Amino acid sequence: MEPGLISKKELLELTGISYGQLYRWKRKQLIPEEWFIRKSTFTGQETFFPKDKILIRIDKILHMKDDLSLDELADMFSPHAAELTLSKDELVRRNIVSSVSLDFYLEQTGDSEAFTFERLLHLFVLDKMLKTGEINLDEGKMLIQIFQDHAEALEGKNFDLLFVRKMGISTFLLIESDCQVFVENSARIVRRLQITGCIEELKRQIV
Repeated sequence: MEPGLISKKELLELTGISYGQLYRWKRKQLIPEEWFIRKSTFTGQETFFPKDKILIRIDKILHMKDDLSLDELADMFSPHAAELTLSKDELVRRNIVSSVSLDFYLEQTGDSEAFTFERLLHLFVLDKMLKTGEINLDEGKMLIQIFQDHAEALEGKNFDLLFVRKMGISTFLLIESDCQVFVENSARIVRRLQITGCIEELKRQIV
């Protein structure tokens, strides 16, 4: 078996879920179609999955399925933006982002009472990286700019944000998930952030 993959049989044994549950969740789009990988083996055709991704996803489904319907879970795992708007007062009151990040974001983009999900996501990622100290405010401006310039082209796709530094110079990249990235030896990938995971986390906080 290729490293990083788990067979369907092993998956069912390890997680304790049934064959029926697995394929029902697939039909409900809780598990992406592309994670079902058909391969030839000495016993014939078998289905494999990306091990880390499928185990994390099934663990989430099992822990959340009593509180949310399968349709609500499918929406949460979807890379598409949610159709909702929050006010900036609500953002702070619900502790979704810090007031410092909110004020900085509004300084760069212009004041606004209402936030669409897309703007919420950009602010959420900015807040996450400022809080960890991975980026400074000047780099925060670059982060906002790359989202404004390219996020529309990536709508509905699974993509990652890369933050790279080389000799004190920093830059951001937006790439489709599962792409391998190689950088020269003098450059360092400071952070690779799965935006799909951020969308999921943000939706979970808002629901």
